Order: sequence, then structure tokens, then C-alpha cells
Amino acid sequence: MLHRSPLLLVVALVLAPVAAHLFTPQAAHAETAVVIPPPAAAAPNGATAGDGLETAVLAGGCFWGVQAIYQHVKGVTSAVSGYAGGAEKDAYYQTVGSGRTGHAESVKVTFDPKQISYGKILQIYFSVAHDPTQLDRQGPDRGPQYRSEIFPQSEQQAQTARDYIAQLDKAKVFAKPIVTKTSTMKQAFYPAEGYHQDYATLHPNQPYIVFNDAPKVANLKAVFADVWREKPVLVGEAPRGE
Repeated sequence: MLHRSPLLLVVALVLAPVAAHLFTPQAAHAETAVVIPPPAAAAPNGATAGDGLETAVLAGGCFWGVQAIYQHVKGVTSAVSGYAGGAEKDAYYQTVGSGRTGHAESVKVTFDPKQISYGKILQIYFSVAHDPTQLDRQGPDRGPQYRSEIFPQSEQQAQTARDYIAQLDKAKVFAKPIVTKTSTMKQAFYPAEGYHQDYATLHPNQPYIVFNDAPKVANLKAVFADVWREKPVLVGEAPRGE
């Protein structure tokens, strides 16, 4: 299902001024965040070896909302929408949208482990970024390209993710079992087309954003006030080399 074809995007942009009077974030039926415990076995901030930045690649439905959430997180230096799980030749929105390329709409999150831990990145992912119990869908979007999947960038990340999922399932934090995949290690990430980057920030009155993504960002601010950043770090403003 393609809910965001180029034609629909153009129509949405044209109608945005009208939509602003009909739909507001306050009028949207906000999703309820699931308050969850942090990973029991995750390393704290600053415990990761090395002085450089780290990356996390996460898939959890439409990348517009997932990107917007992490752009508002302290310690995140960039969050880029893209595709993971498939081949480079098919890493384009039109082909990924068929659901047959193996890709998932994903976000590459670059972060400073001295300011925020990978465990905290995952806590936000499972709590406010998406519903990890939905299989091959997320909200109004259907298809394997909208699946819940973590693409670990190291064995340590993979173990942290597996342990956290087991912890949450054992505690029955969610009414259903978590279906998030974690098995694909170091899968190549391909940035999405330019018009998908920073979309939620640039088009806050687009109805899809109002109903599906703005409530998630609001939940982030309410539940994770300790890492909330008011001004998002946008793709065009990220430090060079990321």
C-alpha cells in the first residue's frame, strides 16, 4: 500500500494551508505511549568503548515519524530516513513500496554514547516510536516494508536488543508478544529521497503527520523529558561526515 505516492505528496502540499484549519495536533487522536522500563542489561551512558559516535538502524513503520522522534532526542547528532534489508538496486521509494524488495522503511540514528546509551535509544523505540507487536504493519500502513525490525550494527547491539525484547515479553509490558526482528546484522542502509527527509518538521500540517506522527513526538516530550530537545536536528543541519 502506498499512502504517500509522489502525486499524493503534491496534493497534500497544495492542501496543507486548508488542512491547517481542519486538523491540528491538538485535535488528533493521540496515541497512548507505553511506559516501559529501561533495558536491565544495557550499558549506561559513557560505558561504550571508544570516543566516536555510534549508529543505530531502526525500522518501525513510516520513517517520517521515526525520524522526527529521534531528531528531538538529546545526544542524537543525525537521523536519516532510508531503506534497509534489501539490495541497493531496489532502494527507491517506488520499488520499496511494492513490498517485494525486502527493504524496510528505516531510520539511521547517529548518536553520542557519552550523552545517550543504545539502551535508551531502544527504550524510546519500543515506547513511543511504534507498536512492536504489529506484524508487517504500523498504524494505517500495511506491508513488510513497514515491519518492526532492528538492524544491529554490532554483536553488542544485537545482544542488547534480544535481551531487551525478552525482558519486555517476560514482564508482559505489551498485551501481545513483540514481533520485532533483530537477526539481520550490519545490513546496508540507503538514504531515502530528499523529499522524505525532515518531512514531519517541514510539513507539520499534512494530515498524515497530524494524526500519526505529531502525537508520537508529543509522547516523547511527555515520557522522555530527560532527553527531550525542543529544536530538532535536521538532515540538512547535521555535522559533516554523518
